[in-house]
Amino acid sequence: MTAPASPTPSAPSLQGPTLATQLRHTAGCVLAVEQGRSLSEVLPELVPALRPGVQALTFHALRHLGTARALVNQLVERKPAPPVQALMSSAVALLLDATDEHAPRYPAHTVVNQAVEAARQDRRTERQAAFVNACLRRFLREREALLAHVAADPVARWNHPLWWIERLQRDHPEHWRTLLEANNQPGPMALRVNRRRVERTAYQQALEAIGLTATPTGSDGLVLDAPQPVERLPGFAQGHCSVQDAAAQMAADQLLEGRAWTAADRVLDACAAPGGKTAHLLERADLNLLALDVDPRRCERIEDTLQRLGLQATVRSADAAQPAAWWDGQPFDAILLDAPCTASGIVRRHPDVRWLRRASDVDALVATQRGLLEALWPLLKPGGRLVYATCSVFRAEGDGQVQSFLVRHTDALHRPSPGHLLPGSAAPSGEFNDNPPGGYDGFFYARIDKVLP
Repeated sequence: MTAPASPTPSAPSLQGPTLATQLRHTAGCVLAVEQGRSLSEVLPELVPALRPGVQALTFHALRHLGTARALVNQLVERKPAPPVQALMSSAVALLLDATDEHAPRYPAHTVVNQAVEAARQDRRTERQAAFVNACLRRFLREREALLAHVAADPVARWNHPLWWIERLQRDHPEHWRTLLEANNQPGPMALRVNRRRVERTAYQQALEAIGLTATPTGSDGLVLDAPQPVERLPGFAQGHCSVQDAAAQMAADQLLEGRAWTAADRVLDACAAPGGKTAHLLERADLNLLALDVDPRRCERIEDTLQRLGLQATVRSADAAQPAAWWDGQPFDAILLDAPCTASGIVRRHPDVRWLRRASDVDALVATQRGLLEALWPLLKPGGRLVYATCSVFRAEGDGQVQSFLVRHTDALHRPSPGHLLPGSAAPSGEFNDNPPGGYDGFFYARIDKVLP
């Protein structure tokens, strides 16, 4: 999974949407997440002029939602209707001290006034505008006491669901605090340079020529000092680079390292959309590559990605767990399984994920991952390699899944692999960590070779 860079918020211009309008739509986005909808569905529904500002405000609100909800609960005698609560939570999040340099900042009186105006703009909240005003002004008066009151609540302290916090405490007892803190900061914007079009050093110089500074990472990566619109990146439309986190770029290294590859080598990218890892493999080597994804619309994104980068692969919409429907019977030399997962490692870029997931989702996804591994292993030729990847920090989706697989398959050999990479500064040091600026997204990698008979 490739995640976008976090937006850099700014105050609206005189000609642009007012803060009240942005807050009204931010509350709508927060409410949609609370009702189970992903921001990747909700944000595209906004008109383009609203999207950047609302996305920035919504990301901030979701990064502080645990604290904001707890404070709202202290400010009211009865829980307000969901639209009112979403607006109040969004406003309270803006009134909190920011914990990252990219957070939106407005004078407190501006936030209160614009939140009241936002309430008046929406028929679901207009009758509660005075109530919103009273609660927010009370928060400003009693701020320190209210914050002290909610400080003992772990959800308010860490801005994650309790089950998520407890799982991280079990899975990463030495790093769980740092990991949760990292999740509440925006991730850096990393680029993957298309080596078929331009050398990385030359592309870095092209960035410097327009005033952008970047630091090399991995084999093909550059981490920008500050996020940029892709339209500003030299040669983006011509396929000179792609946006992809440094952790996601490690997939190609894991699959291709240690041998020469030719166009005769059959490679399967089993859950390929949106196509970033597919493209990286083809940028690195000539391969006979089949890219699968179960969603036809997401397959269109793979095609678009390959076209922009000047690459070719066979793209097919199919369920990788049902090979009888798509496999031609010829074994693969290598398989990349970037399996469906909780996405618990990319919360820096997708702050809604923590509020959308449920504890039961972990077990369900572990079962899906196991089914994919069992279905694809027979398709790998002896001597071939399978790379299992997830953008998760939960051990059940990483170490636990692989160790269980190795017990079931005596013809499987676990090769040296990165294992769990943790977000930001929580990432462990070691031979697989070049410590890119801002750290990695959370990921798991394991390379498993099929032993020759």
